[in-house]
Amino acid sequence: MLNKVVVANRGEIALRIIRACRELGIKTVAVYSEADQGSIHVGLADEALCIGPAQPLKSYLNHAAILSVAEITGADAIHPGYGFLSENADFCEQVENSGFIFIGPRSETIRLMANKVSAIQAMRRAGVPCLDSSPVLNNLSNPAIEQLADGIGYPILLKAAQGGGGRGMHIVHEPSKLIDEYQSAKLEALSAFGDDSIFMEKFLTNPSHIEVQVLCDHAGNALHFGERECSIQRRNQKIIEEATAGFKITDQQRDKIGRICVSACRDIGYIGAGTFEFLYQEGEFYFIEMNTRIQVEHPVTEMITNVDLVKSQIEIASGLPLPFQQSDIHMTGHAIECRINAENPFDFTPSPGLVSMVHYPGGNGVRFDSHIYSGYQIPHYYDSMIGKLICYAKTREAAIDKMYSALDELIIEGVETNIPLHKEILSDESFIKGKTHIHFLLEFFESFTETVADL
Repeated sequence: MLNKVVVANRGEIALRIIRACRELGIKTVAVYSEADQGSIHVGLADEALCIGPAQPLKSYLNHAAILSVAEITGADAIHPGYGFLSENADFCEQVENSGFIFIGPRSETIRLMANKVSAIQAMRRAGVPCLDSSPVLNNLSNPAIEQLADGIGYPILLKAAQGGGGRGMHIVHEPSKLIDEYQSAKLEALSAFGDDSIFMEKFLTNPSHIEVQVLCDHAGNALHFGERECSIQRRNQKIIEEATAGFKITDQQRDKIGRICVSACRDIGYIGAGTFEFLYQEGEFYFIEMNTRIQVEHPVTEMITNVDLVKSQIEIASGLPLPFQQSDIHMTGHAIECRINAENPFDFTPSPGLVSMVHYPGGNGVRFDSHIYSGYQIPHYYDSMIGKLICYAKTREAAIDKMYSALDELIIEGVETNIPLHKEILSDESFIKGKTHIHFLLEFFESFTETVADL
């Protein structure tokens, strides 16, 4: 088992990792920026070192500072959490070359899956269903790009080969707009990721977003832990996630896509926790990307499988084999996660500031993963997510009811939050009936703003 882990992150995921390490008897080292000196994870860790100013580039994205902390404290591993350096192949390689263990996949695997074009090619070779797509377009002439688009068929989606989060993504409905949109996508991708590589794929009109959780150890064992439904999203950022997606797919479909993902993991030599993301439409799955890290929404999978995914990550990094087989993994009940953001629910403007009072909800099957407390100052330098409310029940209907009650009980004063938006979504008839897709929130938002304006 590992002896000491540097937690190279902040907020609720830093807390989550520290708690898992403590259960395993592993010492932890928290790194923090000057803005996070008062964060709970700093006090909970066995050791804590400040690694720089508030700006992420000077602290949580500072490779040298984090590696220095590992060296100084005698740590043997680094857990990157999600975001920041979690999918940075160069950082992972530096960790490996410095003699530390990166709690995640190998650097070459991260690099393979970070480029969407190479990821799609690898998945096709492994038998994973993919959308029709093109190679990177940058070295092609305009007529060649137009010919590729005609072959795929409109509408098409232009996407950045590096990065994600919806940046560099443009939908093209007609040939006359293709080249202009392509040039815009290149500029946006360059600005966001420092790389203007663009490719295109078939655009689906109203798909659902379904993802499959996997764990793989060093001995070649690979397992899936069912799927999550993540269609409620704004600008490709998820807001509500559910497990399972049994209200949309059958047990047979789950088993089939799970086996495909597990087989692909073996083909690429995957190690650690990972998530295959798919678009799902008319009974068919289409691979989007693979996230080579723990996901924000991992708690809903933990709730339905009773498997601690973060502890499993750490055990795998310690060289231990997975302690169960696929037949041991049972998915029961239903779990929903609402991401709680400090932002205006009408226009999504971030709302940093002092949390004057907070009351966490409770009860059977209610979990609130958060780092905020009464008197906590939310910095403006980081993502606006301040917590994740997770509710579990025997049925989806009961989980929705429990979540609504928990949202009523969750009190956060001093800053604005998106709690009102969550309550409106949970009350929506289409959501209750499971008739959701990735464009649901766009269609819903106009009626939501009208509703809340009348309150």
